[in-house]
Amino acid sequence: MNDRYRLIGANGSPYSMKLRAIMRYRRIPHDWVLRTPAEREALKGLKVQLVPVLRLPDTGAFVVDSTPIAFDLEKRHAGRSILPDDPAHAFLSHLIEDMADEWLTKAMFLYRWELPEDQDYCARWIIADSYPALRGAEFEAAAEAIRDRQVGRMALVGCSAANAPVIKQSFTRLLSILEAHVGHGRHLFGSRPSLADFGLFGQLKTLDTDPTPSRLIRASAPMVEHWVRQLDDASGEEGDWIDPAAPLPAAVTALLRHAGEVYLPFLLANAEAVAARAPSFALDLPGGRYEQAPFAYQAKCLGWLREELAALSGEPGERVRAVLAATGCLAALEKAD
Repeated sequence: MNDRYRLIGANGSPYSMKLRAIMRYRRIPHDWVLRTPAEREALKGLKVQLVPVLRLPDTGAFVVDSTPIAFDLEKRHAGRSILPDDPAHAFLSHLIEDMADEWLTKAMFLYRWELPEDQDYCARWIIADSYPALRGAEFEAAAEAIRDRQVGRMALVGCSAANAPVIKQSFTRLLSILEAHVGHGRHLFGSRPSLADFGLFGQLKTLDTDPTPSRLIRASAPMVEHWVRQLDDASGEEGDWIDPAAPLPAAVTALLRHAGEVYLPFLLANAEAVAARAPSFALDLPGGRYEQAPFAYQAKCLGWLREELAALSGEPGERVRAVLAATGCLAALEKAD
């Protein structure tokens, strides 16, 4: 079998950017391939048609879902791990990454499809990458179709006009937290990037490409933009994890507080709605009232985090629970199903 992975994705996909950056940092041999019609044909048998898709070199199997893939790569390849050695820090890193994947992505989707300038730019970008042979009227028709489809999905994924103040306030808060900390060789859990860094990177990479959010980032968080640019290929970067006995960086504590105020209440309300088979759920968050239809996958995310925390024992378990309690995260993560 080929000894190289085949990573099939899209430049406009935050999860594709996240996984590509992880593989670059870890120096895992791979080929980056855009999902064009030829690739779609090869992938048509997959039950879930999402990107990125990774073809494994040993079996030829195709796998999806960036976070499980990242954990699997940890088992497959030694060295340059993105999981902190300390179990407590590894859990906190996963929690922040999960917030990026499932909550920060709402800012990405909202800004991408809210205003005509972003709609037009992003629709054309997606079609140019996905269907490179299209030109002229066919290209414009395909761009219009993807724009209409995505704009039509905004309310379904919680990116409605009513929810926009909550999402935007959360986004600007995250930028403020990161701006004070990140930079070349300055990551959340040390001088080497963690899963949390790459989760945030994936969303911010695409936000920093789309017109409206890129202007916002450049105006209010220029160091974040530089950090995102640097983390895109950190294959030459070396570094160390912070000492487990040292205080957590202020940025980590602030991100955890934000998770306790916004993300975990959202996850909890969603999980309760999924369990009750409710058509929607609503809760009050900083910035206003938030409402959307429940998603089963996000209920699973809460379950996975709870299982991971429950497995932490001894001194790391005591230490991580103390941090979670101080940042308002513990109750949701220890709540019985």
